[in-house]
Amino acid sequence: MRSIGLLGAISIGIGGMVGGGIFAVLGEAVSLAHGATAIAFAIAGLVAIFTAYSYAKLSVAFQSSGGTVTFIDKAFGDNILSGSVNFMLWLSYLVTISLYATAFASYGATFFSQNSTLLTHILISVAIIIPAIINLVSASFVGKSETVIVIIKVSLLVLVIVMGFSYIDTSRMSPVHWSAPLSIVVAGMIIFVAYEGFELIANAAEDIKNPTKNLPRAFYLSVVIVIVLYILISIITVGSVSEEVLMKAKDYALAEAAKPALGDTGFIIVSLAALLSTFSAINATIYGNARLGYKIAKDGKLPKFLMSSKKDIPFNGVIYTTTLSLILANSIDLTEIAIIGSASFLLLFFIVNISAYKLHQEIGASSIVTIISSVMTLTALVILMLHTYSSNPHAVIIFGTFIIISLLFELIYGRYIRGHMFQRRYKK
Repeated sequence: MRSIGLLGAISIGIGGMVGGGIFAVLGEAVSLAHGATAIAFAIAGLVAIFTAYSYAKLSVAFQSSGGTVTFIDKAFGDNILSGSVNFMLWLSYLVTISLYATAFASYGATFFSQNSTLLTHILISVAIIIPAIINLVSASFVGKSETVIVIIKVSLLVLVIVMGFSYIDTSRMSPVHWSAPLSIVVAGMIIFVAYEGFELIANAAEDIKNPTKNLPRAFYLSVVIVIVLYILISIITVGSVSEEVLMKAKDYALAEAAKPALGDTGFIIVSLAALLSTFSAINATIYGNARLGYKIAKDGKLPKFLMSSKKDIPFNGVIYTTTLSLILANSIDLTEIAIIGSASFLLLFFIVNISAYKLHQEIGASSIVTIISSVMTLTALVILMLHTYSSNPHAVIIFGTFIIISLLFELIYGRYIRGHMFQRRYKK
C-alpha cells in the first residue's frame, strides 16, 4: 500500500540533500569561488536539476526500491558495467558517511577549548560508531526521527538567512572578488556532493502515492528548494563575514556565518544543528547503505555475507559499512573526501543520464534533455578531475582506486564466483 504523499516525497529529497553536505563543504566553496560562492552553488544545482529529470522519468517507469541500481540494470543488463556500478554506489555512500563524520568532528571540536588530531579522530569515530549501534539495536528509530530532524535543520538554516540579511555587505560579492570562471565551476563541482541525496526519492518510488504525478514533482521541487536554500546561505555567509574570518573557520564556516546576526548564541545554535544534521545523516546513510548492500547481495551481485540479517536488520551490512567508513574518515582529509564524493556521484549520475538516454523512448523522456544531462555531468567530472590532478593528485589517485576496485571486484567476483554459482544452479 502506497503511504507517502507529495510532501513526504519532497521531504525525502530535501532530507537527503540537506544532510551534512552544506555544513561540510561551505568553507571549501568560499576558498575556491570567493565572492562567487553563490554562483558555484547555482552551477552545481543546474547539474543536479538536469539529472533529476532523468531520475524522474526512470522512477516513474521503473518503480523499485533499487533506484539507481535498477535503472542501470534496465539500461545495460547484467554485465561488467552494471556490476561495477552497483559496487561503486555502495562505496560512494561510504565516502558520504566519511564526509559527514569529518564535518561532525569539525563542528564538535568548537565546543572544546583545545583542538588536537586525537580529538578529531575520537569525534569522527564516535560520529560513526554510535549511529551504527543505533542501527543494530533499533533501526525503526532512523525512519521515525528523520522527518523531525529535517524540519529542525531546515528551520535553523532559514533562521540564519532571515536574521542575516540586514548584515550583508554586497561589495564582498562584487565581481572584483570573484575567482576565475574555471575556479568557480571547479568550486561548484567539488561541492556537488551537497546535492547528492535527491536520488533517494527513487528508492521510495514504490511507496509514493500517485507516482506518475508526484515523483516528477518531488524531484524537481526538492532540488529547486535546496538550490534556493544553498544560494541564500552562500549570500549570507560571504556577504556578512569577511573572507579572512571564514578561512580561519573553513571547516565550520556556517556557524561563523550566524555570528553577525545572532552572536555567540547563533554560533552555538548552528554548531549544534550541524552536529544533529551530520549525526542523523550518518545514521540514515548507514541504514540505507546496509540495506542497499543486502538488496544487491540478495540479487547475487555482492557476496552472500552481506545478506546476514537479524530481526530484519542487515547485521553484517552495518558492520562492514561502519568499519570501512571508520577507515576512510580517519585517513582522508575533508577536502579530499569532498572531491572523491562529488566525483563518485558525478560518475554515477553520468551513467544514470546515459541510461535515461538509452531508454528514452521506453520511459517517455526527451532525447535532447538526456543528452544535455549526460554531457553536463561528464564535463563536470572531467573539469573536476583535471583541476584536482594539478592541485590534489592524491584525491585523484584515491578516486581512480575506487573505480579500479569496483571493476576488479566485478571481474573477479562477478565472472568467476557468481558465474560459477549460477552455472551450478543451471546444471542442477
